[in-house]
Amino acid sequence: QPPRPCEDYWWEWKHCRGLRHAFHHYYAHGELPACGRWREDYDACRAWESSRSAAAQVRPARPRGGSWVQRHAPVWALRSSPPPDWHRPLQPG
Repeated sequence: QPPRPCEDYWWEWKHCRGLRHAFHHYYAHGELPACGRWREDYDACRAWESSRSAAAQVRPARPRGGSWVQRHAPVWALRSSPPPDWHRPLQPG
């Protein structure tokens, strides 16, 4: 049995192909999103519903984007504690 209803795969595919999502993904990553896997999963889910064959294998569900930290390295080194003079006023510039 598929891990999710087939409509979920359809809506994920529609979301992925949407103009707003494509624009945002292109702005953030410099490339258009790859939406083919959602369509393949939808087709496999429908094939499984119609024939219940083992050949129509639906891959396990996956999250949309994953963690931002996993995909991008931080720009600055993270501090473990604040600087020693954190309470002092800033120097006028």
